[in-house]
Amino acid sequence: MEVAHFPDDPRPVRWHHTVLALGNFDGLHRGHVKIIERVRRGAGERGGTPVVLTFDPHPPRVVRPDKAPPLLMTQAQKIEALERAGIQGVAVVRFTLDLSRWEPEAFVRAVLVDWLRVAEVWVGADFLFGRDRSGNFSLLRTLGAQYGFRVEKIDPVRYKDFVVSSTRIRRLVGDGRMDEAGALLGHHYAIDGVVVAGAGRGRGIGFPTANLATDNELLPPHGVYATTATLDGVIHPAVTNIGVRPTFGTTGPPTIETHILGWDEDVYGRPLRLSFVQRLREERAFPDVDALKAQIDADVRRATRLFDRLSV
Repeated sequence: MEVAHFPDDPRPVRWHHTVLALGNFDGLHRGHVKIIERVRRGAGERGGTPVVLTFDPHPPRVVRPDKAPPLLMTQAQKIEALERAGIQGVAVVRFTLDLSRWEPEAFVRAVLVDWLRVAEVWVGADFLFGRDRSGNFSLLRTLGAQYGFRVEKIDPVRYKDFVVSSTRIRRLVGDGRMDEAGALLGHHYAIDGVVVAGAGRGRGIGFPTANLATDNELLPPHGVYATTATLDGVIHPAVTNIGVRPTFGTTGPPTIETHILGWDEDVYGRPLRLSFVQRLREERAFPDVDALKAQIDADVRRATRLFDRLSV
């Protein structure tokens, strides 16, 4: 996987007859995967390179920062997921206020033609680009005919009764509806981070936890979740609490505490991926530590039954 940045980097010399997926690809959901499948197929037919072009920062951060949504993925997560999906190159356009004012043709000429020398471009049906989002699929196809590259689109992808979109998935995650979010994503919603030292209360009551520090922007709401914890490539069933530990009267920002089932090794300083399977309950205060321990034990038993069904 090669990553190139516009306008700083030259086009990688190994990118030939570039077949491009163009968009933001936040979350890499089922709709994005369909575009990537078409790009890989087109690249195979042409003997070309399947490449994804995306933007950093996310364009709304620049043009309307007060309304910019929290992202489903970090840039590192996105690049990793694209590589797993079979993409051979990622072109990252540094999005600035100046670039947001480019006319659509200026973007096509500078980025797609002069920099990437694309042979084929795929977009979603609602893709918009250029000054005031004035460029659409029809204009892109016209410009493609003018500059000598093919332009195609995919129709919206539906899952059951819903159109799959990053906006809808963000709403589901924000509501704690993790199983529904995972269904639209095609994979569990996941956050990455490093295990840091906590207060040690979990171990003191018989449920040691890994406390996660993460750069992911979008966290599910406070509550208890059935999760999986990936350490060194091995997936472990787990139960995770997000919140402020009201039983102990703590204040401050929320913590992410994960009890890995059947695990009691030191994981401080290690990278961990936390994938959210299902919300179990809301976070609440208990009258004493014994009541809290009884509830955690019930949470673990419920999660264990869930994981037995899912073969995790």
